[in-house]
Order: sequence, then structure tokens, then C-alpha cells
Amino acid sequence: METKHTFLLVLSVLFVIVSIVNADTSPVLVKKVKGKKVCDQGWECKGWSQYCCNLTISQYFDYYQFENLFSKRNTPIAHAVGFWDFKSFITASAIYQPLGFGTTGNKTTQMLEVAAFLAHVGSQTSCGYGVATGGPTAWGLCYNKEMSPMQDYCDDNYKYTYPCAPGALYFGRGALPVFWNYNYGYIGDCIKADLLHHPEYLEQNATLAFQAAIFQWITPLKKGQPSPHDCMVGSYKPTKNDTASNRFPGFGCTMNILYGERTCGQGDVDDMNTIITHYLYYLDLMGLGREYAGSHEVLTCAEQKAFNPSTTKDSAST
Repeated sequence: METKHTFLLVLSVLFVIVSIVNADTSPVLVKKVKGKKVCDQGWECKGWSQYCCNLTISQYFDYYQFENLFSKRNTPIAHAVGFWDFKSFITASAIYQPLGFGTTGNKTTQMLEVAAFLAHVGSQTSCGYGVATGGPTAWGLCYNKEMSPMQDYCDDNYKYTYPCAPGALYFGRGALPVFWNYNYGYIGDCIKADLLHHPEYLEQNATLAFQAAIFQWITPLKKGQPSPHDCMVGSYKPTKNDTASNRFPGFGCTMNILYGERTCGQGDVDDMNTIITHYLYYLDLMGLGREYAGSHEVLTCAEQKAFNPSTTKDSAST
């Protein structure tokens, strides 16, 4: 009799455990639209998308990996202590996962894209240069804004489309720092936030800051050009002109789009190599390994001609 009671108790415990797991896991809803399979996975990948049939970001990239990648961001000497967190990143990414951000292709492709995106974020917000313990790769997300802006970044050439708001300063803010009134205005319109009148939102709301960064990541700067997302997931098919300009899909292509000739086409310069170092380091920490980064011509943009050369001002991300 005692054995029977023990057996029933074990079954009860197992039932409770399974119930808790199922309660925390949104079911994958599947249907066909025009003969194509589409899915809905609840809040993180919602909206009947083909991409929602794949893994979501939180299914292969968790809180502990985020903490490892940005291990120094909340140390006392960091400049944005308590601002950035995993929840903000996942909440922002949920808006774009149905569009393919971090959900395109197989698990390897998905992890490569997330590592690439976060490598840019980490390198552009790191304060670990110089003699800081751990070096630049350990200090990503140390900043959420430019600390000593040299100007207000107000361009009157856009006074009819994105006029500068009284008292507003358009220096760099966010996960992929945004500069200039026209970039704040355009990105704000697209993500439905009044960044033109309130650029400070990007230093006050981490979810919004990640959202603005992911928008830049998945959106081509010009028609006919790839986005950084396209470069990482196989959507970018180089033209003859691209091939002649040494432009290839991969991580190097993402640097070309985001930074242009300030970083690319200059040989193996420190600025480019620092960003690459973040990418390789993050691939290792995420458990994928730097061997997946690709050949030198794919990984770097040292010999690539810029997609948009001779820019006179900082791009939306810098």
C-alpha cells in the first residue's frame, strides 16, 4: 500500500512540473495561407508569419548568455548602470521576430545574426578601451548616450521635413547610437515614437533604444541595397557591381552598411578589427564558435567599397 501511495505521489509531482512548463510555454499555432505554412508563437513571435515557425530568440539565447556578453555593464564605473537588460532586448525583438529578425533560417543562421547584431551594439556602447579590466569586449552596453557631444547635430537642410525642436539635442543615443535630427525624425516615425521632439527617449527607455537599433538593422538605407539583416541571413545576392566592389554577404557587409567608408575599404584598421573582435568573442560565448564567422573576405570589410561613399555626416548608427 505504501508503494502505491509513493507511486501516486511521484505521478502528482510530475504532473505539476509538466503543467508549470506548459503554462510558461506558448503553444505554436500553425496554419496554411496560400499554400504556405505560417505560425504564431504568442507574444514573442505573433502575427502568422513563416518566421514564427522557427525557434524564437529566447529559445536559443537566454538571460545567462546576455549576462555573459555584457558582464561589466552594471559595474559602478559604467555610465548606464541598471539601464540595459535582457527583458528589454527580448521585448523589443518581439516586434521584429515575425519579420525575420533572429528567426530566419536554421538555428545556426539565427544565432549568427543575433551575435552579429549584438556585436555592433557592444562595440558601439563599450567603455572598455584603454586600461579597463577585460578590454572592450567585456564592457558592451556601458553607455546609452554620447557623454561629451561636440555639437547639437541639428541640420537645417531638413527644416521642412524634420525641423529641430526647440531645446532638443540630437547627439548619439541608443544601442546603435542615433545622430542628427533627420535620423531621429525618420526612425521615430517608423517606430511610432516622437523622437524628433524627444530624442532623450532613447536614453530613458531601454526597450525603445533596442527597438530603434533593430529597426536600423532590418531596414535598408536605400532601395536596392541590402540591410545588415539581409547580409547575415542569405537574402543579399551581390550584383556584378557588388562583386567588383569586393562586397559579399556576411559580417563585413553589415559594417559596410552601418559605417561605410569610415570603417571599410581602409585595410585592417583598428576600428574595424575591434568590431570583429566583439563578433568572434560573442560567437564563442553563445556556444556557436568563431569558426562559423567565415573567411576573411566575408568577415571583414577591409577591401570593400562603401555602398554609400563620401558621406559628410555620421550615419544613423555610428
